[in-house]
Amino acid sequence: MATDEDLMTAVASGDGRALAELCGRYERGLHRFIFRHTGGRDVDDLYQETWLRVVRAARRFDRRRRFSTWLFQIAVNLCRDWHRRPPPEPVDPASFEDSRAGPSGTADASLDARRLLAALPEAQRSVVILRYYHDLGEDEVAEIVGCPKGTVKSRLHHAMARLARLARQ
Repeated sequence: MATDEDLMTAVASGDGRALAELCGRYERGLHRFIFRHTGGRDVDDLYQETWLRVVRAARRFDRRRRFSTWLFQIAVNLCRDWHRRPPPEPVDPASFEDSRAGPSGTADASLDARRLLAALPEAQRSVVILRYYHDLGEDEVAEIVGCPKGTVKSRLHHAMARLARLARQ
């Protein structure tokens, strides 16, 4: 099985099958990351734009880096840009669906989690999503968001404290 980095070399030379393989490997995780980051809005557009940027920059990809880190850096930057835009039209929370929600009422819990995440500043939201939802280590999170590991730890600490306060309200 080819590594992600090998597939990126093939993508750089125009291999569509290699791109399809990479998309398949990261579809769910990337889609969920963007969904959590934006509260479910513009997910498909941001997902598609992430892959467009991957293709456009394929020749500049440094094989010494992990592809997943590079991919999520692109997605983080797009989500940051998205948050800087004027606020979109209000979205009816009832329209959110979580694919993990089952008959036991976990849809309400996941909606509450999305509301809490949306209340965090963007920098804290990014590290929480990458660390706890995508189970990345602090070193990789630091590389993705472009800050020192200590800053990641601090953001996680402050985010958890803020989430605890918000959850009690």
